Amino acid sequence: MNLKNYLDIAPEVKSAVEAGKPVVALESTILSHGMPYPENLTFAAEVERIIRAEGAVPATMAIIDGRMKVGLSAGELELMCKGENVAKVSRRDLPIILATGGTGATTVASTMILASLAGIPVFATGGIGGVHRGATTTMDISADLQELAHTPVAVVCAGAKMILDIGLTLEYLETMGVPVLGYNTDQFPAFYCRKSGFGVDYTATSPAEIAKIARTKWDLGLAGGMLIGNPVPEEYALDFDEMSAVIDKALAAAEKDHVHGKNITPYLLAHIVEYTGGKSLATNIQLAYNNARLAAKVAVELAKL
Repeated sequence: MNLKNYLDIAPEVKSAVEAGKPVVALESTILSHGMPYPENLTFAAEVERIIRAEGAVPATMAIIDGRMKVGLSAGELELMCKGENVAKVSRRDLPIILATGGTGATTVASTMILASLAGIPVFATGGIGGVHRGATTTMDISADLQELAHTPVAVVCAGAKMILDIGLTLEYLETMGVPVLGYNTDQFPAFYCRKSGFGVDYTATSPAEIAKIARTKWDLGLAGGMLIGNPVPEEYALDFDEMSAVIDKALAAAEKDHVHGKNITPYLLAHIVEYTGGKSLATNIQLAYNNARLAAKVAVELAKL
């Protein structure tokens, strides 16, 4: 496999990986498809600052002009934040976007692929995709779950997005053999809310413990990644019942507008921001900062092992 034809790793990231120093992978879909410009540029800079403050190197992923980018320059970051003609790229889209010289933002699945190719074992995101409500008839299941089953990256998230069927998402992960940890919680978080009503496989109480579990899994030759549910800080958490009502309203709007497939998540999140008067976006930003902080701490501990 000649990755030089497809992959560009930023010098700082490359040096850190080669020296065994901690690096944290970051996605770009949240920038191009999840937040307005220029607020997303401010957000991206703060996430990178948080990771550096914890002693790790940030590596934001993207596809630019048919090249996989691991670590972005200031200009590249701005390009992704402006989001003009930027596709949303998951596993199935990667070969098409690369072969046609396109530009795209990486989802959880494609960020995991790029991270693994670059030798980065820790990734911070907001919330993972999963089994959509009504999937028993639509078969709408995010590629993120298959990626977690196959690609060796530990993903720190605030749980699955509340628009999903969280119970079925966890069932799917169990079937695929993906360990689901809770950081100082015995419940899997529900993105905007600290609790979902569903348990985790194990409650980890320190970044060092999370790192040791990840290292042990990979030392055993067990394929795939690991999911760490990190609840949004209490002061930014939204009420579960209120958010459930908001999501039901957004789902009804999506059904009415016949929105399906990869367009459903951006559609729902935009409507949720509107229905909550912007509160959900503020929570989304804070949980992403919180996840970046924990991921950096886990990366630091993993680099010691």
